[in-house]
Amino acid sequence: MMRLVTVLAALSGAIAVAAGAFAAHGASGQAAEWLKTGGQYQLIHAVAALVAVRMGERISPWLFVAGGALFAGTLYAMAFGGPRWFGAITPIGGVALIAGWLCMALTAWRRAA
Repeated sequence: MMRLVTVLAALSGAIAVAAGAFAAHGASGQAAEWLKTGGQYQLIHAVAALVAVRMGERISPWLFVAGGALFAGTLYAMAFGGPRWFGAITPIGGVALIAGWLCMALTAWRRAA
């Protein structure tokens, strides 16, 4: 199962770089901003997922990958012409990302005790 989340995190990183490149070279206006924001969040959380896997985490990596996909994916969809109501879904991904960090902190706290 951790192999799968590692593969997904690596693919997430690749998608994030592609989104950032497109934001810098192929998009403009609001679309470029959505791609840039989505790419930044997705890339950071792809790395966080890989770190969490190395820490032996079980829940955080999934929250980081799923949250990153949901957060960034809705922004990417809007950047490429998807309906604006996708923006209402974006915060759900953000909540998953926050939950991933909190889960990681709790695990670190328990291990140190």
